[in-house]
Amino acid sequence: MTTLARPFPPRSSRAARRRALAGALFVAPCVLFVAVFFLTPLVMTAWMSLNSWPLLGAHHFIGLGNYRELMADRAFWSALGFTFKYALLVTPLIFLVAFGLALIVQRPVRGVGLLRTAYFLPVVVGLGSASVLWVWMLNGQVGVFNAVAQALHLTQDPIPYLDSARNAMITALALIVWKTAGLSMLLLLIGLQAIPADYYEAATIDGASSWQRLIRITLPLMRRTFALALVLSVTGSLLAFDQFYILSHGGPQGSTVTAVYWIFNTSFGSFRLGYGAALSLVLLVILVLVSVAQLYFLRDDTEV
Repeated sequence: MTTLARPFPPRSSRAARRRALAGALFVAPCVLFVAVFFLTPLVMTAWMSLNSWPLLGAHHFIGLGNYRELMADRAFWSALGFTFKYALLVTPLIFLVAFGLALIVQRPVRGVGLLRTAYFLPVVVGLGSASVLWVWMLNGQVGVFNAVAQALHLTQDPIPYLDSARNAMITALALIVWKTAGLSMLLLLIGLQAIPADYYEAATIDGASSWQRLIRITLPLMRRTFALALVLSVTGSLLAFDQFYILSHGGPQGSTVTAVYWIFNTSFGSFRLGYGAALSLVLLVILVLVSVAQLYFLRDDTEV
């Protein structure tokens, strides 16, 4: 006589409710944090953008007036254009340096831990502190860069690192690559170490060169890591402010004013908080669209 297997007993609704409650309690701190420090300020910023809101005094509702003014604000669009130019220049530099460093420190050889620490150290320095440090090193009288250049007889007179838009841009690029390449290196290193060694061994046996292993194995399998590092790098570049505010003060002649710099000047220089809020929301929308586009084009082919 054949005995039919009994079906599994249904789960207790009480146990399911307990698990659901436990899960809700675990995520509650994160939800509360996001609600207090992101959603609430976002809603307040959206409301401010619909008002003429001075730093001091009463505000009044003007609807989409700030956004209509924004469309004709040449200074903002110029600052946004400079910001995109800066992001397009600095992002490939960060990736090239970071990927090179990651390839150097991925092998478990003697002293590699010291190299990893040395490459990552600039990341722990605050961007404001790093910018002030570079201002001192770029000084024509006591700066280290000019002293070394003169000691090596590369120049007789101090080099004016910040006297033109081109020099200021190059200096800011060097600062940011030095400051942030270590973080991208760490992300890329994690991606490199996650690739199984068997793939490389099989490719070596089949006669693949180092370049072929890089193109056929390393780069395709690191697509998700590249996407994460790229989004972080581009987002940070589009929000650039500290380095240009401290290094060049937006000069010379306003040539290095970024979008965030212009929002800062509008809000706290001209005391127009409502208009500054409208600029901030437009920049937020641009950041979201750029991030979504990056994730779309760098999506893994295996993802559904």
